[in-house]
Amino acid sequence: MLSTAARAAASYQRTAVECESPLALVVMLYDGAIAQVTRAREGAAKNDLKTRREGLSRAMAMVNQLQSTLDMTAGGEMATSLDALYTYMVSRMVDANIKKDSKALDEVYRLLCTLREGWQQVANSQPGAAPRTQP
Repeated sequence: MLSTAARAAASYQRTAVECESPLALVVMLYDGAIAQVTRAREGAAKNDLKTRREGLSRAMAMVNQLQSTLDMTAGGEMATSLDALYTYMVSRMVDANIKKDSKALDEVYRLLCTLREGWQQVANSQPGAAPRTQP
């Protein structure tokens, strides 16, 4: 059972996410995926299989969430390209897990950082779309 403080913190986080713009949420998903790939890379470097596996699993879930929100009709060629790139990143994370391929993790990390930077620029160009800073 969660303590009152833990429930309050969870409620605060849920409210903070619900108040964000869709573009800010995309940036937040990239931030989370990058953090989890970083965690997987650190686990791999320390030969900590549990940490690597958990980081990869969470990163894949976040990339899958990004992929599932693509509007293939309205997004046109951009959505199609992102869909293919997300599929590629997930396959590279599977390679990283099965083959213990640290280069695959490095590649996914770079791709996520590049995409995050682009989405952050789009969010910054839209009034009210940039992620809010928390107190």
